[in-house]
Amino acid sequence: MAMWHLAEKADWEAARATGRYERSTRGASVVDVGFVHCSYPEQLGDVVAAVYADVVDDFVVLELDREALETGGTPVRDEPGDPSDPSSPLYPHVYGPIPVSAVAQVLPAHVDRGRLTVGEPI
Repeated sequence: MAMWHLAEKADWEAARATGRYERSTRGASVVDVGFVHCSYPEQLGDVVAAVYADVVDDFVVLELDREALETGGTPVRDEPGDPSDPSSPLYPHVYGPIPVSAVAQVLPAHVDRGRLTVGEPI
């Protein structure tokens, strides 16, 4: 099953230069949070509505290869989106920086005040 992460274009370009993507979520690094917030494709719209309601900008969606992450030593865990509610939907969390080689494809995305549009792979 595909895992997605919404990335700012500049952060993705920096990752391509260094070989590692190190952002967790809007305004926070993997060092700050301890993992990279990801979602399954059907969940990303809800994430954008909750976290990016005040944003109008272009982004990229990183489609991650879970097997490549795990065989490369980067754990991935499905965990409740709301840690205080174990019955809340499970989201994939990547426990460490994401090697660029674990990004299966990059999709252009546009966020408009909590609404997400995703295009064809770049």
